[in-house]
Amino acid sequence: MASSSSSNKKGICYLVGAGPGDLGLVTLRAKECIELADVIAYDYLVNKEVLAWAQPGVEIIYVGKQADQHTLTQDKINSLLIEKVKTGHTVTRLKGGDPYVFGRGGEEAEELEAAGCAWEVVHGISSTIAGPGYAGIPVTHRDHCSQLTIFTGHEDPTKEESSLDFAQLASTPGTRIMLMGVGRIGILAGKLVEHGAASDTPVALVRWATTPRQEVLTGTLATIADLVAARGFKPPAVCIIGGVVGLREKLCWFERRPLYGQRIVVTRTRQQAGDLSRQLRSLGADVFELPTIRTEPPRSMMEFGQLVQDCHKYEWILFTSPNGVEAFFDMFFKLYKDARDVGGAKFVCIGPGTEKKLKDYHLSAEFVPEKSVAESLVKELIAHVGSLENQSVLWVRPEDARDVIVTALTEHGAIVDEAIAYRTVPETEDPTGAHARFREEGADVLTFASSSAVENFFALNLPLPSGIKIASIGPVTTAALKVVGHKPHIEAKQHDIPGLAAAILKACGK
Repeated sequence: MASSSSSNKKGICYLVGAGPGDLGLVTLRAKECIELADVIAYDYLVNKEVLAWAQPGVEIIYVGKQADQHTLTQDKINSLLIEKVKTGHTVTRLKGGDPYVFGRGGEEAEELEAAGCAWEVVHGISSTIAGPGYAGIPVTHRDHCSQLTIFTGHEDPTKEESSLDFAQLASTPGTRIMLMGVGRIGILAGKLVEHGAASDTPVALVRWATTPRQEVLTGTLATIADLVAARGFKPPAVCIIGGVVGLREKLCWFERRPLYGQRIVVTRTRQQAGDLSRQLRSLGADVFELPTIRTEPPRSMMEFGQLVQDCHKYEWILFTSPNGVEAFFDMFFKLYKDARDVGGAKFVCIGPGTEKKLKDYHLSAEFVPEKSVAESLVKELIAHVGSLENQSVLWVRPEDARDVIVTALTEHGAIVDEAIAYRTVPETEDPTGAHARFREEGADVLTFASSSAVENFFALNLPLPSGIKIASIGPVTTAALKVVGHKPHIEAKQHDIPGLAAAILKACGK
C-alpha cells in the first residue's frame, strides 16, 4: 500500500476518463490523478500503459467487464469505491473514453454522493469522436452533415423492451454513432432499414480505435452484417453511420504513418523509456514498454557526495550517460546553491543524449567526441587538448561501468577519480502486464539502449517470437547481445535515442 494511505486522511474518488486508447490522448489531469492515487480501479478498455504513471506500492485492481465476463458486478464496483474512499484512500477510477459517455460514471457518482464520499469527475476524450477521426472520418462536416447523434447498441439486459426509437434514428439526419453494437449489428442495421433508413447508407466499424491495433471495416446498412461475419470482426468497435464515412479514403491519416502495424518493445527504465516510446509512437508504431532495469542510488552516498563536493578541484568532469548527469546535479544542488561553484572544471559528455541532459542544467560541454563510444574518447580528447599529462579528471559513472575509460586516461598521464553516481538493478515490477503481453502477442522489434538492459532482459527467459528484429543503440550494446548469443538486425549509426528511432524507421518503415 502506498505510504500516503492513512485512516486519518480524508478519502476521495476521481472518476477519470482515460481516453479512447492512444496514450497521447490522455489528459494531463488524468495523469495527475493516476500519480496521486493510493488505489486504482481500471476497466477493460483502458490502455494499461497508463498504469506505469502510478506510484510504487499503489493497489491496482482490474474491474473490467466484457460481454458476459464481469470481473465484478457494477454493484460490487460501487461498493469497492465507497469502501476504499471511506478508509481514507485516494481512489482513481479509470474508464475508457469519457466516464459520462456510456461509461456508467453517472451511476458511480450517484452512489458515491449517496454514501457521503468526496468525488470528482475528470472528463476524457470519447471514442465516439476520436475513433472515427483516427479512421479518417470526421463526425461533422459542412458538406455532409451538421448534426451528430450518439446511441448505444448495448442496453440494460433487464429491460423488457428497447428504449431505442428506431423510427427516429432512421430518419435523423447527419452522422449517427453507435457504441457496443457489433454483436447485434445485423439486427440493428435491419431495424434502421425497416424503419426507413436507406439500405445503401454508408457504415464503418472501427475496432480498437486510436491504437496501432486499429481495424476498419466499411460497408452499408445492407451489407455490414455479412462483412462482419466474413471478416470475423469482433468488438470493441465504434460504428459510424452516414455520408461522412465516404471521406475515409481521403482523410485516412493514422494508418498511413510509416511504422503503422509494427509492434515495438522498449526495454529502457521507466524513467527513460518515454523519449524512445514517443518518437516511435509518432511514427505509428504500437509501442509497449517492458523495462528490465531501474536505477538506484550508489551503495555509498557519502563517498559520492564527497567527490561531488570537491568537483571544483578537477580540471575535467566526465559524464558518460544522462543518468550520471542527473545524479551528479541532484547531489550538487544539495551541497551548493549556485552552479558557478563547480569552479573551473570543464565538462566532457559522451553522446548527444548526455550532452542534452547537461544542457537541461543550462551548462555546456567543453568537448563531445564524434563517436559515442568509450574507446574513442581519449584519442579525440587528446586531439582536442593536446595532452592529458597530470590533468585531473572526475569520472561520474555507474557502478558496473567498464574500465576502458579509466585505463586509457591513466595510460596517457591523467589523474582519475571515479564517482559512482548510481547503479542499475533488475526491474522486478510489471504494473502494465508487459511480460504477459510479450508472451501472448510477441513483437516485431525488440529495442535495447544499454548492455545492462540486454543482460537483464535475457535473464527473464521470455521466448523470442519467430521473425522478431533486435535493434541496438550502438557497438557496446551490440557486444552485449553477442555475449548472450544474439546479433542485432538493426544498429543505430548515431548512438543515441533519435539515432535508434531513425534506424528502426529505415529498416521497418513503409
